Amino acid sequence: MSKPTLTFGYSTLATRLENIQLPDLATNPNWDVLVTVQSGTDLPPTVEQLLHSPIGDRVTTKAFSGRGVTLLRNQVIQHAGGKYLIFADDDIVFNERGLIEALNYLEANQDVALLLGQAEDEDGNLRKSYPKSVSRLTKLNSAKAATYEMIVRVSAIRDSGVLFDERFGAGADTTYLGDEYIFIADLVSANLRCDFVPVVLAVHPKDSSGSGWGTSRDRKARALIFDRVFRGNRSLPYLARIAFGLRKLGRGLSLMQFISFVFKR
Repeated sequence: MSKPTLTFGYSTLATRLENIQLPDLATNPNWDVLVTVQSGTDLPPTVEQLLHSPIGDRVTTKAFSGRGVTLLRNQVIQHAGGKYLIFADDDIVFNERGLIEALNYLEANQDVALLLGQAEDEDGNLRKSYPKSVSRLTKLNSAKAATYEMIVRVSAIRDSGVLFDERFGAGADTTYLGDEYIFIADLVSANLRCDFVPVVLAVHPKDSSGSGWGTSRDRKARALIFDRVFRGNRSLPYLARIAFGLRKLGRGLSLMQFISFVFKR
């Protein structure tokens, strides 16, 4: 069998396996699926739970104990069979036309290690504001990235040695956000080219773990992300929090909350 062009790398909990909606593999013979699943406990998922995982000739499921989505993302990177890999959650529906457009862009730009695209909500609206044209990603413009918007060139990522920071992301106690931004920032630090391309890759529900600002827990988690992205520099994390927080003032962030965010309170 020829090597798949694209691997869909799902990461989820055992209790949510039945939510996965697979892409159309029947009409896309060079696509495959890798499902990585955690129990959320110290024990591995049960056989009964794994029976809810999708099945098929080009569908593989790998099970793990514990919790933490970035652990699963890293397993996806290590085990993906395709030339390209798109990360997926259990509540994603992919846009086939957009995926093909993105793959064509990657084929035409062989030095691009990561492509960041767009996502829509259930009503067909873009989930957030995106640039209007192709642009290079930096540590200053990629803080809103979501994993299901990211396609990577597997060989480039593996060769770089860059993985998701497993101290961040869903499942972490304090820093349960920001794993996507940190991943892109680490690729940028490794001098890998990462591009934003205005093409819709997926549909995702409006509400997500990245939409909350209302509690001190949310603000502190977000604040610590900038310490990690700009590690080794004493002032840049504060400047980045000021710049990012100013964009949220009056839109979910009060003045006092803004000050708390800047100083990680």
